[in-house]
Amino acid sequence: MYAYNHVDQQLVDERVAQFRDQTRRYLSGKLDEEVFKQLRLRNGLYVQRHAPMLRVAIPYGVLSSAQLRMLGRIARNYDRGYAHVTTRQNFQFNWPTLESVPDILAELASVQMHAIQTSGNCIRNITSDPLAGESPDEIEDPRIWCEVIRQWSTLHPEFSFLPRKFKIAVSGATQDRVAAQVHDIGLQMVRNDVGEVGFRVLVGGGLGRTPVIGKQLRAYLSKYELLSYLDAILRVYNLHGRRDNLYKARIKILVNAIGIDAFREQVESEWQHVRETSLKLDDARIEEVTNAFRIHRYRKLANDKTIPQLMAGNPVFASWYRQNTRTHKMAGYRIVFLSLKNHGQAPGDISATQMTKVAELADKFSFGEVRTTYSQNLIFAQVEQAELYALWQALVGLRLANPNIGTISDIICCPGSDFCALANTTSIDVAENLQNRLEKLDRLFGAGEVKINISGCMNACGHHHVGNIGLLGVSKNSADWYQITLGGSTGNHTALGKVLGPAVSKQNIGHAVEIIIETYIELRAQGESFVDTLERIGRNPFKERVYADSY
Repeated sequence: MYAYNHVDQQLVDERVAQFRDQTRRYLSGKLDEEVFKQLRLRNGLYVQRHAPMLRVAIPYGVLSSAQLRMLGRIARNYDRGYAHVTTRQNFQFNWPTLESVPDILAELASVQMHAIQTSGNCIRNITSDPLAGESPDEIEDPRIWCEVIRQWSTLHPEFSFLPRKFKIAVSGATQDRVAAQVHDIGLQMVRNDVGEVGFRVLVGGGLGRTPVIGKQLRAYLSKYELLSYLDAILRVYNLHGRRDNLYKARIKILVNAIGIDAFREQVESEWQHVRETSLKLDDARIEEVTNAFRIHRYRKLANDKTIPQLMAGNPVFASWYRQNTRTHKMAGYRIVFLSLKNHGQAPGDISATQMTKVAELADKFSFGEVRTTYSQNLIFAQVEQAELYALWQALVGLRLANPNIGTISDIICCPGSDFCALANTTSIDVAENLQNRLEKLDRLFGAGEVKINISGCMNACGHHHVGNIGLLGVSKNSADWYQITLGGSTGNHTALGKVLGPAVSKQNIGHAVEIIIETYIELRAQGESFVDTLERIGRNPFKERVYADSY
């Protein structure tokens, strides 16, 4: 992972001191509420339903064991003993006091962490493939480029007050695991006709009230021109993006309003003014950033021949191995998912004790590194196959070995109205209800990979639009109801789900989802995915069965 230099450390230390003074002046009545709001947002601090919420940046989802220990310490000392992993690979604390936030930021800075630009109308945390650097289908490690973008965008004087928040994702593999097509800018690493690696540039994607699939702005962009081209895109957006209407301020609205061709023309024109400036990257700069990453030294290993025997002798371990581990690019290693989707906890939540223990396991089994995922789980990306059984046993003891990665109980879920002041309905208890219902169904029928996403409001923090089954909370007469969408997906063929029918009440939504899953299992062809079955048979079989009873 990337190691700070003295400039990085000075920046975060100075930001802590600055915010400490701002907080002191606000609490003493010397700083206006609206002024302080803008300052706290740029330090990741929201005011939620019950308490402040602090969002901590996890650049491209990579944590050291020391950083995870610190997050556990903060959860224990300043919060209620847990934290939450978000779909942008960040950590959130839901219960800190306002007075304690400067101290939290100081402790984060001591382990090369911060909360800068995790909120506000600026360029947010850059997300990336959680399997970066380890996956066999990788063209090039995207984390280098995420770091280049992070350094360029952090406290950028021109782009700190954009019309609206701005999200960038970078994928370095042939398979998109970052939902690049629903970001303001999605960058997919590709090779051109002569084998040079560069970027396919997508623009104008996003979810929320107006879900849009991003459009191709450039089929190929040289790596050396990445920053200058991003700068041109942001300049056009900053100049022409709507500032008079919060709901029409995202770049997707601008792109759709003028069309991708007109937008491209403006970007290309602006690019000519910045293309040959200091924004143009060279080999020395790229090498400088690359060398700041700690490179893991893999041992030369053969694939462990005892794994089949262990799986044959222990069906629970076998289920975990099949569901929660993935192929590694190096022989003798495996990528391991740690499931944060257990009964009795909100999807994506992790306790202080679990954080501390996971940090210990990371030191022992995965080069002292932990990763967060878009699906609100954790990853050990470099585990020797010979250590898998011992790791599994340790994870079982921590309740992090639920063999459900990619299954119907691996639910993506926002905090809902339990915490968020913007939410219309709860989400966490709906996810728990579904887990209880579907776990048995999953074991019994082997439903395979079906993605369920839940959002408590139209802001779509649970990404319900791209769930195979999406649930959107809506309020009717002060009661919780849920609109169902079917057919959404992420990856190379991202799609937006379509509404199935009228909203379903909270007391019946679990039953409705269960009917959808049972219908899929009954009507699917051999090896057919949920989305493929839906495309083949249409929506009516699902709709007829869900609404057979009056909700």
